[in-house]
Amino acid sequence: MRYMLLIYSPESYWQTISEQERGKIYQEYLDFTASIKRSGHWLAGDPLERTAEATTVRVRDGKPLSTDGPFAETREQLGGFFLVDVENHEQALAIAERIPMARRGTVEVRPVVELTNLPEFKA
Repeated sequence: MRYMLLIYSPESYWQTISEQERGKIYQEYLDFTASIKRSGHWLAGDPLERTAEATTVRVRDGKPLSTDGPFAETREQLGGFFLVDVENHEQALAIAERIPMARRGTVEVRPVVELTNLPEFKA
């Protein structure tokens, strides 16, 4: 089963910590990522740019509308993700608990819908 582990935290957090603490957290992420790659659970994962770099797109009445920045102001912002392949929900939770930002923010664990019987895409 595939799960998205969506990592949320206040973007301002990174400005409140020292360069040394930031380096420690980055190293924790490198170690964590290496461990889930070794275990065979890792499919993908990356940090995201700050929400100020985002563009939100909506289509209303057939007309595209785009807005710089996030769709809504929230306390925590989506800062990155991991896509993992695990045996069950409990295993996904166990991996999510090890993500460094789980101690400082929130990790949403969401199953990926397994689409079946779709026509094959031909380029």
